[in-house]
Formats: sequence, structure tokens, C-alpha cells
Amino acid sequence: MSYCDSAPGHEWHGPYHDTEYGFPVRDDHVLFERLALEINQAGLSWLTVLKKRAAFNAAFVGFDIDAVAAFGEADRERLLQDAAIIRNRLKVDAVIENARRLVAIRETHGSFAAWLDAHHPRTLPEWVKLFRATFRFMGGEIVGEFLMSTGYLPGAHREDCPAHARALAAGPPWHVAGQARHEVS
Repeated sequence: MSYCDSAPGHEWHGPYHDTEYGFPVRDDHVLFERLALEINQAGLSWLTVLKKRAAFNAAFVGFDIDAVAAFGEADRERLLQDAAIIRNRLKVDAVIENARRLVAIRETHGSFAAWLDAHHPRTLPEWVKLFRATFRFMGGEIVGEFLMSTGYLPGAHREDCPAHARALAAGPPWHVAGQARHEVS
């Protein structure tokens, strides 16, 4: 069963599937949140992450990149003691370090979204190689889901899913790039 079959109507999955998954994201805080949530999902269910999403937002101060990049040892220990989030040292350290790397990306590209755009389009293996060279705790599943969820790779929805049409209407980068290639040929 696909996500398009199981998510609609579900208390947690439904709203995410219907209004966020596969829709383009331009806001750096939202992009950072999605990256952090995908990191924390590794080895766990997406439902677990969705249920803890509000706690993650509180713990990581709304995914403010500069604030998280400034986290020190006391913040790290606070996060590791916070039972409302996933208390995995590797994941907590990765989110903090990735915020620091995003600060550097903003200095060279202006924003995380602009950095993604500068590297788009790519194949999934090319994206994975880039993300592994740029960020911490990056596996193929994390990178693929992050890019699908933010509209940089296709596959978030089946073509007959009502959310697919809404996501396409919002102009996800993978679709816009495909249209541009089609117009050139």
C-alpha cells in the first residue's frame, strides 16, 4: 500500500500527505526542519516523528538555523535529556552540525533553498553524493525523502492522488525543470 492510500484521513499522516509532502519549500527554517526530521526518522517510523514534531520545533527553537548553530554542550545535553524528542546523540549532533553547515551555505549561496536550486536538477545518486559531502548523517533514504518531501525529486504521490495535482500546481522544482527540458526539445 502506498502513502497515497494509507495517509489520507489519518490523524497524523493525512495533513502532512495532503498539504506538505512533495510540495515545494522555499523557507530555510522549513527546509532545515524537514532535514532534521528525516535524520531523526532513520530507523523509526514516520508516525513517531510526526507525533514528536511539535516537540522538535520547541527543542530546536523553531529550527532557527542561527540559534541551533550556536548550540553548545549545555544545549546538547538538554536535548539528550528531553524525552519529548528522539534522544539519539548521533542525530542530535548531526542536526546541530548541519545548522552550522547551513550558516556557511547561506554565506556562499544566500539561502539553503538557493543552494538546492544551484545544484538542481540531479539524479538521486548525485544528490546523495553531494549531501554526504556537505552534511552529517546522510544516507540515501534520508536524502531521497528530504528531496521528495520538498519537491526536488518526483515520487511523493501517485499521479492519480489528489495531492499530486495540488503539489504540481505549486510548481515543485522537479516538475518545473522537466517542463523546461520538454519546452527546449
